[in-house]
Amino acid sequence: MQNTKKAINEFLGQKTFAVVGVSRNKDKFGTMLYRDMKAKGFMVYAVNPQMDMVEGDRCYAGLAALPAKPDAVVTVVPAPATIPVIDDMARLGIKQLWLQQGSESREAEDKALALGMSVVSGECLFMHLKPVESIHKFHLVLRSIFGKMPK
Repeated sequence: MQNTKKAINEFLGQKTFAVVGVSRNKDKFGTMLYRDMKAKGFMVYAVNPQMDMVEGDRCYAGLAALPAKPDAVVTVVPAPATIPVIDDMARLGIKQLWLQQGSESREAEDKALALGMSVVSGECLFMHLKPVESIHKFHLVLRSIFGKMPK
């Protein structure tokens, strides 16, 4: 298995990102993550094949539809929908993947690793986007106490 801290630092060191799984609902995790990354200065694309716009920005049907290839992808979709995203990443040569909670599975992790991708799984991206805000500050405290997020 990979060094999680190293994989997190590599992921966050990329220049362009795609959030796969944004939603029409502004309170859904994918849209909140897209909004937060954008507000913190990240170059980020929104991906959802069912939408044309999100948060006033263009939303794309898939990774291949983006105007530029992202350096990294975060998935915020149900676990079964993650495998086709990994396949798209492999076709496009994208090597940095963050499987947000709910999006991860052993199958997805194994497939991405077998394809030579760097994978972050079991971590909440919000806890690593500086400055960490809202409930995620509390999550960091819990993590420092328990060494991981309690389930």
